[in-house]
Amino acid sequence: MIRALVTGSDGFVGRHLTEHLVASGDDVSGFDRECDVTDRDAVARQVRAAAPDVIFHLAALTHVGASWTDPDETWRVNVAGTANVLSAARDERSALVVVVSSADVYGVVGEADLPLREDHPVSPVSPYARSKREAELVALDAARTLGQRVVVVRPFNHVGPGQSTSFVVPALASRLLAAKASGASEISVGDLSARRDFSDVRDVVRAYRLVAEHGRRGEVYNVASGRDVLLTEVAATLVDLINPGTRLVADPALSRPVEIPVLRGSARKLHDATGWEPRINWTTSLHDVVYDLVARGLGGAKAPE
Repeated sequence: MIRALVTGSDGFVGRHLTEHLVASGDDVSGFDRECDVTDRDAVARQVRAAAPDVIFHLAALTHVGASWTDPDETWRVNVAGTANVLSAARDERSALVVVVSSADVYGVVGEADLPLREDHPVSPVSPYARSKREAELVALDAARTLGQRVVVVRPFNHVGPGQSTSFVVPALASRLLAAKASGASEISVGDLSARRDFSDVRDVVRAYRLVAEHGRRGEVYNVASGRDVLLTEVAATLVDLINPGTRLVADPALSRPVEIPVLRGSARKLHDATGWEPRINWTTSLHDVVYDLVARGLGGAKAPE
């Protein structure tokens, strides 16, 4: 049994992680958005009250596009917030901290670099990615210079029920559901030329717990499926699933200032350390996203048969 504290416990991944930890028999405390990770004293109080063995640090601003609008706030939450969590962990029982970073830190890579391993050079190209890389450095420095028990995970893209429609898969699905409900024949889309490595969020949170149990202090672990999919193919699959025949119309306003053409990761290091492998297939993930959107009343259409 793990005595765990989850920062960002009311977020998309935080809810799934909390559910997984409870199902695993762990004693779990949540640290939701009402407790500001940039408030060092508030973080210290939360950690002191929870007295955790492990802190899963998920709380962050995670939308890449939004980070261009307010890069300073992105840095404050993602970097200063991480520093506060690490400081509180050192003060209270030296809890292990699993710091959740992002595969976006790798930046623009070539085909010859794929699949990406943890030792590949990083070159972040967005304020979000830069904040995540800086948070990594804060965490790894604490492990190296202070001997703190820290592990960093770099998840690639993940999807699943409960994800915000500001992210690509539920965004496409919700627009298609709305088009079906209204009888519209087209939807607006951003740049769908990128390729991404998607895992189901329920597999991702299993990896986080396994890393807490078996990961080595001061190490970085990718969490990846090992395959990439073209976003145009994702959109085509969702069209066939939800509203066949819908046209996709490009809208430049939905594109990011800088786009990473392809990301595909290797999870070999994670597998070797923990035995982790993805269990939930891509089709199941997409179906579950659609059913969840319908259950939440987003799109106004009935779920597909």
